[in-house]
Amino acid sequence: MSNNQSDNKYDDEYWMQKALVMADKAEQENEIPVGAIVVKNNKMIASGWNLSICTHDPSAHAEMLAIREAGKKLENYRMLGCTLYVTLEPCSMCAGLLVHSRIDRLVFGAHDLKTGSAGSIMNLVQHEGLNHQIEVTSGVLSQQCGQKISDFFKRRRKEIKALKKEKRNN
Repeated sequence: MSNNQSDNKYDDEYWMQKALVMADKAEQENEIPVGAIVVKNNKMIASGWNLSICTHDPSAHAEMLAIREAGKKLENYRMLGCTLYVTLEPCSMCAGLLVHSRIDRLVFGAHDLKTGSAGSIMNLVQHEGLNHQIEVTSGVLSQQCGQKISDFFKRRRKEIKALKKEKRNN
């Protein structure tokens, strides 16, 4: 346990629950249900959820939006002393953002075995060749985080199948 974590009034599961609420917001907008929050000094300072589909913006990931908001609130592009909580392991784009933002700590829920860049496919956030490495805690509320993604894609496949069937019948 790191020093900053032991001083926290709330634990990682508490903050991941908050990130799951953001994932619910994404799902309400028919987006892939990923949510993120930025915490500094035991306070949530920013949040985000996936908006890539409805904004037609491939960079509108939960992490990207939360870090952008945090930067505005901090009036700094560096997230020193901050922790990012995200329900799904960041992709390479978001992992690169986290390194550039100098965030201290990353906590994620579900591993992403297709694009995860914090240990699953690659470990960009702790790459020794980069000028900043991030402390990582993985698997926090992984069951809930992973189930949310699985249920979304299961529903999505069912909807696509129904649309194809309806198209054939017309």
